[in-house]
Amino acid sequence: MLHGFVLIVLFQFAGEAAARLAGLPTPGPVVGLAALALLAIAVPALRRAVEPTADALLRHLSLLFVPAGVGVLQHLDLLRAELVGLVAVLVLSTLVTMAVTAGVFALLARPGTEAPR
Repeated sequence: MLHGFVLIVLFQFAGEAAARLAGLPTPGPVVGLAALALLAIAVPALRRAVEPTADALLRHLSLLFVPAGVGVLQHLDLLRAELVGLVAVLVLSTLVTMAVTAGVFALLARPGTEAPR
């Protein structure tokens, strides 16, 4: 399991380096995860090496929300000060997401059209 964890962290570091060197607007860990996923598809041995570690991390994913919760509690005054703006953005983004999703569904659900395979 340690070997798989080291591989995952190395891909995260490589993604961070690639994102910074290339000036990408995407976070480095996302670049590293994409590279790991693509390489794991091409090299089944890599997938077998990281799969047990990834499964273990996913089983305990809820623990990763603890630092975020602590951060929210530490900045409660700032959140209270910006509450109206935050609620407005959350409601608006939810409505836009629902509208776009409904529009795409309506477009794909028309008679005579079928989803790409």
